[in-house]
Amino acid sequence: MKWVTWEQVGVDRMACAWLIQKYIDPQAEFVFVPVGKTPLPEGAEPFDIPGVRLSHHRGHCTFYTMLREYDLADPVLHRIARIVDEADVVQEVMVEPAAPGLDLMTRGIRLISPDDHIALERGQLIYDALYAQLATELA
Repeated sequence: MKWVTWEQVGVDRMACAWLIQKYIDPQAEFVFVPVGKTPLPEGAEPFDIPGVRLSHHRGHCTFYTMLREYDLADPVLHRIARIVDEADVVQEVMVEPAAPGLDLMTRGIRLISPDDHIALERGQLIYDALYAQLATELA
């Protein structure tokens, strides 16, 4: 399936792409469009674009929305959602110390990557590592 989002992926879009490939659509193909481009490409599921089904809702990031929409109950994924949420959405209180570091790392990946496809590839390692570490903490 094709998935579409805006160019210049950040912490939430990178996390969502990782989630899509790992838990929703292992054969996912990603298309990137300039911010604000309309209409979106036909036949592609949009994510992390305002106004679409898979976007920010109820004050939470798109990663949270995807967990709800695809009924993913893994507690490690929900912990990652809290971290991504704090890294991506302005919060009154920060409780996840990893959030600023995750945001910093994903912004750095974007800067050293020639395009969004490479940024997603490189980001996979960070989210795989984050999942592995959090899983050991819950064990």
